[in-house]
Amino acid sequence: MLVHIVLMRFTDFADAPQAAERLRRLTDSVPQIHSLDVGLDITGAEHSYDLALTTRHTDPAALAAYQNHPDHLALAAWLRPRLARRAVVDHVER
Repeated sequence: MLVHIVLMRFTDFADAPQAAERLRRLTDSVPQIHSLDVGLDITGAEHSYDLALTTRHTDPAALAAYQNHPDHLALAAWLRPRLARRAVVDHVER
């Protein structure tokens, strides 16, 4: 299983809950998502990111299909201007 992790820091934390809800809805329309988990930071530490997204995909082709799905692309277009920074890690689950 391929694990895709994205950490997001918003310019305004108030956007994070709406982003979390929009991300959760992707499971309804993107069949290449095997599982999806999203959580909001609870500490507010200076070094913290605001939101963590973890998705699982059967293989790299499924991850690419998810990333290029129209619903994901529309959400990404909404997210990008709201992000101060993000970090991504893709790894094979053992």
